[in-house]
Amino acid sequence: MAPSLTEELSQFTQESELYEKIDARRIRCLACGHRCPIADGQPGVCKVRYHKGGRLFAPWGYAAGVQCDPVEKKPFYHAWPGTRALSFGMLGCDLHCGYCQNWVSSQTLRDPGAVARLNPVTAQELVDAAIRTGARLMVSTYNEPLITAEWAVHIFRRAREAGLATGFVSNGNATPEVLEYLRPWLDIYKVDLKSFRDAEYRKLGGRLAPVLDSIGRIYRMGFWLEVVTLLVPGLNDSEDEVRELTGFLAGVSPDIPWHVTAFHADYKMRDRPNTPVEKLLEAARIGRESGLRYVYAGNCPGRANEWEDTRCAGCGTPVIRREGFRVLENRLSAGCCPDCGTPIPGRWS
Repeated sequence: MAPSLTEELSQFTQESELYEKIDARRIRCLACGHRCPIADGQPGVCKVRYHKGGRLFAPWGYAAGVQCDPVEKKPFYHAWPGTRALSFGMLGCDLHCGYCQNWVSSQTLRDPGAVARLNPVTAQELVDAAIRTGARLMVSTYNEPLITAEWAVHIFRRAREAGLATGFVSNGNATPEVLEYLRPWLDIYKVDLKSFRDAEYRKLGGRLAPVLDSIGRIYRMGFWLEVVTLLVPGLNDSEDEVRELTGFLAGVSPDIPWHVTAFHADYKMRDRPNTPVEKLLEAARIGRESGLRYVYAGNCPGRANEWEDTRCAGCGTPVIRREGFRVLENRLSAGCCPDCGTPIPGRWS
């Protein structure tokens, strides 16, 4: 009989550095905001980190998905525009969003319909793939990278040696400990801020507070941070909520790029309409009114007008023009507007 996926995954693990002992029977995982207390022989909420004999084991040595994409697809708009990112992911997640576009890998151990499999790979093979495909950076994505942080750091060490930058595409449900662990090896960090209501986060299997704390902490620690909100009709698209959410981000820093993107029916959430373009543009305008200097509307290429472009916060001139994931023009001059000299924050060189 073929081994179950759980049995197979147990062969691709390594002891984690991200845990502490609670008592004789339990340890606490420090990889995500759940801070799971885990009894011997049991997994955490994510299903892929587990306690065995007083030690915590985490995923290692495989990939469930590897692909080279434009960095704009992640989306990062203020980090090496027009370059390519080698994206890799594993299995599992600490949340269970009903509209997850990557549910086949993120919900594999929760949902029998998710059938993603693992492929053994070494860190060097992934770095070699990045170089071979002309990537500028490597990004941990597809599942929640926080719960596979140890494997990501192992890869990122090799990536740095090869002159590549590194990134996370994450739900932001982090802990101070995991962010300190990542900081020496991680350059850019995208957070999905899914709602500004704790009740909605609890439906997804999390809490709002750790995500908000992490956003502030990620910014203060010097990662390059961009934030994305998928605008879901009837869930997080009210004017009041959008104002509160964007006001919070502007309070952390008005220079944080905020991407508001259009929902389309997926996975278990097929009971509501796609986000109208008009609603998306309204949310973008609210973000600008809240004080955010760099606001983008996504998932509707060619219909978001100026909300796809990076504009100078000083004179309003388009500095980087885009359509979808394509950069049509990049006029940046040493990270500044070529017309008025205003610096544009980001990772450019």
